[in-house]
Amino acid sequence: MLDKPAPAVEETIRDAAERWAKAFDAALRDRSETAVGGCLAPDSHWRNLFGLSWYFATFSGRETLVRELLARAREAGAADFRIDAGLLAPRRATVAGRDVIEAIIRFDTANGPGVGAVRLLPSPGGGVQAWTISTSLDFDRICAARTSERAAISHVRDFSETDWLEHRRERAAYRDSDPDVLVVGGGHTGISAAIELQRLGLSALVIDREERIGDNWRLRYRGLKLHNKTPVNHLRYLPFPVTFPEYIPKDQIANWLESYVDIMEVDFWLRTSFEGADYDAATGRWTARLTREGASRVLHPKHIVFATSVSGAPSIPAIDGIDNFKGPVLHSSQFKAGSEWRGRSVVVFGTGTSAHDICQELEAAGARATMVQRSPTMVVNVEPAQIYDRTYLGEGPPIEVRDIINSGVPLPVMKMAHKIVTAEVKALDAPLHERLEKAGFRLEFGEDGTGWPLKFRTRGGGYYFNVGCSELIADGKVGLIQFADIESFTAGGLKLKDGSTLPADMLVLATGYKGLDHLLEKLFGPEVAARVGRIWGFDDASQELRNMWTRTGQPGLWFTGGAFSQARIYSRYIALQIDAIERGVLAKQLG
Repeated sequence: MLDKPAPAVEETIRDAAERWAKAFDAALRDRSETAVGGCLAPDSHWRNLFGLSWYFATFSGRETLVRELLARAREAGAADFRIDAGLLAPRRATVAGRDVIEAIIRFDTANGPGVGAVRLLPSPGGGVQAWTISTSLDFDRICAARTSERAAISHVRDFSETDWLEHRRERAAYRDSDPDVLVVGGGHTGISAAIELQRLGLSALVIDREERIGDNWRLRYRGLKLHNKTPVNHLRYLPFPVTFPEYIPKDQIANWLESYVDIMEVDFWLRTSFEGADYDAATGRWTARLTREGASRVLHPKHIVFATSVSGAPSIPAIDGIDNFKGPVLHSSQFKAGSEWRGRSVVVFGTGTSAHDICQELEAAGARATMVQRSPTMVVNVEPAQIYDRTYLGEGPPIEVRDIINSGVPLPVMKMAHKIVTAEVKALDAPLHERLEKAGFRLEFGEDGTGWPLKFRTRGGGYYFNVGCSELIADGKVGLIQFADIESFTAGGLKLKDGSTLPADMLVLATGYKGLDHLLEKLFGPEVAARVGRIWGFDDASQELRNMWTRTGQPGLWFTGGAFSQARIYSRYIALQIDAIERGVLAKQLG
């Protein structure tokens, strides 16, 4: 008898994934705790991005998942879980050191079609069990279904009507109407939120105090570039051209955002400051006070999305005795060009990305730069730093699929993965780290060795992607002192505890930016600030960033921020929730 050929590896993987999906769907349909538990690994995790119920959270542990999946799947009317091999053929992958089968799942809910990712492990009794599951609503399919319901628009038109440009200008003026949503902040996060809201049929107005769209990038220090590669940072619907460099300069980003707003038809008011707002629970609207080009204006939106960045206002620490210094003291956001300080001495406080970039620019311009280190900092060469983003690099599926895979990694697994990557990065960068430590630079590598991405998500900084400044420090071309070594400030510089002096013509405070919390009370009052609570940083209960991209304790007040990839992924969830509220599907008030 002829031997039966072994099935192709791809077929075996696909069969295993599809068998799991059928078993999982049947278990949920039968509401069987035992059957659902049999589909899950003991240390399983489920990240719900509004796919099963409108609750944004990560659940961990088989027992918890069984309870929550059964309750929330019933609440959402979730059914017909299946593998979408067309979007991504089930494949083998190594995630956080574990060999898994990775696949895309689809399902249906009362709120719309759903999509997510699953990672499967071999089970002791044969077959596979889910280690991680993610669920979200399928934004594109929801939008496509609504588009197909609209009546076809004839090419025949009345030439006495307003044309496209006239209509665009009139719509953006809001002379006799109010936007459904007011977006405060015209950077990449605010623009992304407005675009997704408009795609769902909601009106959204972006306001920004700058003179020109993109100025929040354009007006920053001369040498600034994005520090992760272009494939990670694409904007939704309009990816960067293949001609763009791997690391995009600030002015190129600024110009692209300006074009993006025009092409995507975003309603945008420049030279407009947000002065504050009050919420009327009876009408469900805000009274938002604006100053537009010197004149007062009041709008009554139903929702306000705060998109002024998680690192918005400069953080200027109180430093004893600094007033004794008689030269200029600037925050890094005010620093423009190193060439203005050629031949002079500049002391830069801080060891994050901005501090390093400013010191490097000063040194290149012929200035004498000295860095003051206040706390240990993670340093990683810029190329090894990209390993954290390897989901987006190299050959593979489209970015839309990579976003599903990336957003489907729950926090506990992310921490495990990042510890492994950080150890790899440390080994690659060991020669640099040795030289830095010899120069007196204090290093650290994030909480429990998890690296820079979680530092960003918890404190918004505390790391540097080396593009040459570390070598300057190691070579002594950029000076380095510790903050603890400063005795006092003098009119012309610093006096150190060893009795020496450090002359300075200018001090630069590269001390970071304040989070969104500090603006709450100022702009909305203490009661709203108390209802909302902390913003950014992980919540222990939900294992998600606090008050980001979800309903808050204050009805109609939302927060967005973060990197380009976060804006691309999570703006959709703000839009879907606001749309559900306006359709009467979701309560505006947290229950």
